[in-house]
Amino acid sequence: MKPASQAALIAAIAVVTFVHPSLSNATEADCAHTANMQVYSNAFLSKETGDLVGYELALKQASDSTVESLLFVYEGAPDVGIPLDGRISQRQVTIQGNWIERQIEYPSKKEVVVTHPVKIDGTIDSRWFTGIIKIGGLVTPDKIRLKHVSRIWMCKK
Repeated sequence: MKPASQAALIAAIAVVTFVHPSLSNATEADCAHTANMQVYSNAFLSKETGDLVGYELALKQASDSTVESLLFVYEGAPDVGIPLDGRISQRQVTIQGNWIERQIEYPSKKEVVVTHPVKIDGTIDSRWFTGIIKIGGLVTPDKIRLKHVSRIWMCKK
């Protein structure tokens, strides 16, 4: 491997997402907040790795056509919800906003802030959310289907 390629590989490996221990599980406030929301999920524990993977979308419709939402992106471990605003018309939901992710760059231990634009479009009913979840800078499925569940994964205990 050429030195430039080695340096690029080392730099890519050196950026590690920082997850504070207090954020690795939902707080009572998280569980209470999402308890009054419609939750759609495809989150599961990988049998091979034991990692939590998938998406969860918690929605709360206001008296008008606005929607408050939390998007949970699980890439190996539980994480906090990304607050996003949107609109709903009949069964069509459109949500957008920014995910501001804080990372620690190693070995310098410098904090890096990465902003990912998020766009969610789909259809909801009492059983399913079907649509797209696009997150800038990440590979996401072309279409996604999330099942209606009673609570977010982290609050199932």
